[in-house]
Amino acid sequence: MIKEITLQELNTPEFIGTKVEEIRKAVGDGNAINALSGGVDSSVVTMLGHKALGHRLKTVFIENGLMRAGESVQVAGFFEELGVVVDVVDARQEFFAALQGISDPEEKREAITQTFYKNVFGRIIRESSAKFLLQGTILTDVDETVAGIKRQHNVFEQLGIDPQEAFGYRILEPLIQLRKDGVRKVGKALGLPKELFDRIPFPGPALAARVIGEVTPERIETARKATLVVERTLKNTKTFQYMAILHEDRVTGIRDGKRDFGQQIEIRCWDSIDARKATPARLSFEILEQLSQEIIHEVPGIVSVTYNIATKPPSTIEAV
Repeated sequence: MIKEITLQELNTPEFIGTKVEEIRKAVGDGNAINALSGGVDSSVVTMLGHKALGHRLKTVFIENGLMRAGESVQVAGFFEELGVVVDVVDARQEFFAALQGISDPEEKREAITQTFYKNVFGRIIRESSAKFLLQGTILTDVDETVAGIKRQHNVFEQLGIDPQEAFGYRILEPLIQLRKDGVRKVGKALGLPKELFDRIPFPGPALAARVIGEVTPERIETARKATLVVERTLKNTKTFQYMAILHEDRVTGIRDGKRDFGQQIEIRCWDSIDARKATPARLSFEILEQLSQEIIHEVPGIVSVTYNIATKPPSTIEAV
């Protein structure tokens, strides 16, 4: 049973000091690796790890082909300004090969998990002689996985999976007692810029969690272009999270006076505190109309745009 540290209980200097010491004690004289995605959780873990281990922590950004436009360059740039060197590893072919032909949501998540932890990180760990992977699992990830709501790619021990036995290395999770609001507070205390500690959440499986059906480079590119429009338009709404979902079925549309079978984008925008519960943001019709027009204009093949108005539960924040 994981003891939650609520936002009200969180003493950030004490928490940071405790976790830094725990990381040092666990790693000892050895080395560790951490995976940086640029999300809030992984960014905070990166700073905790470097505070604890300095140059003995190797930070890598896995370019899996599933990220937002320009993500690896932007994130690496942020951290270089903070004195953290980020090694970008190109693993796009491996991830798309693993996802080929898979449309079931759980099977997709499992393919990403195995490719990430066993294949890509297994190889990096072997080459670096590190015995520890530092990652940003938070309590909401564990809750949703254990409850059977959604298998989060970064949860193992709570499911009876020993990472040492399965992958050949130990996983350290210093944020596992916190939820998103607490992680943001720790990130601010660690000196992360607002662009990082206050970023909207982004899923571990990246845009693969926003493509319903098979994940291909072409379908990811469609979701990526729609994501660019949604994030650009909604960035000043002060909502918890927003995204574009690419649906699987082709829908009937009209283009140049003729029938056109195209694709559908679903927009989701949430108000929430810690992601356990969420309600759709009451966006104005003018904003929704702007989103629709810009997505149809900028994203090839899209003929339909919808807005999700179901709460969580029964919906979830991400689609897949």
